[in-house]
Amino acid sequence: MSFQFLSFEPDRDGLALITVNRPEKLNALNREVISELGEAFRVAREDASVKAVILTGAGERAFVAGGDISELAEMDAIGAERMSRRGQEIFRELETLRKPSVAAVNGFALGAGLELAMCCTIRIASPGAKLGLPEVKLGIIAGYGGTQRLPRLVGRGRALELLLSGEPVDAAEAYRIGLVNAIAPQSELIETSKQWVRKVIANGPLAVALTMESVDAGLDGGLQSGLRFESTAFGLSAASEDRREGTRAFLEKRKPVFKAQ
Repeated sequence: MSFQFLSFEPDRDGLALITVNRPEKLNALNREVISELGEAFRVAREDASVKAVILTGAGERAFVAGGDISELAEMDAIGAERMSRRGQEIFRELETLRKPSVAAVNGFALGAGLELAMCCTIRIASPGAKLGLPEVKLGIIAGYGGTQRLPRLVGRGRALELLLSGEPVDAAEAYRIGLVNAIAPQSELIETSKQWVRKVIANGPLAVALTMESVDAGLDGGLQSGLRFESTAFGLSAASEDRREGTRAFLEKRKPVFKAQ
């Protein structure tokens, strides 16, 4: 798989490492990078050999430092709305991948970078990471889902504090408020991400996918809708070959061999 601004590297365990590769621009997102991310997420979704995604940025300074301000400076209202909707659609592809994903935040995750990271299943940051949504400092608002996902992760009050001030937080504060799930040394960031992913993909693939969908169904549609979805998903998982294999393996005191069926 060849990209101009990304690298896409699956390993033999089925972990695809996607790296945004514009280190001279602190991996800022422009139209081309966003389009390539969309293609990478499509490949990750459709390729059965890919079991999980780890997303990071090239170099040691930035995960993604934000959007490309030079593009935004020339946009009118219609162009900006179209850009926002396009970015939201592509980021949603990552969020609804049905496979676990980790944002390995190796430096600045600002604006669109943090919005991208929030679409991953979890976030693991290096100690020197800075995370924030500084759009108000430019006279605009977050446009790739930041106003919606941040409150869901850290609560309304914390989210508004970050959104309205535009000030970033360091990795320790991000961990304290629940914006990141763990902190790992820069040199161990990718391996730590892989360790978490390996634990997840050792479980039943269908159960993992249905669990993520059930959580989203409740967050998007409310408790009652989420409960209905959960019951349906529970029934589907109970009827699967993976459930039969999982319960047999437990009773036989061996590791299960799941087939996503």
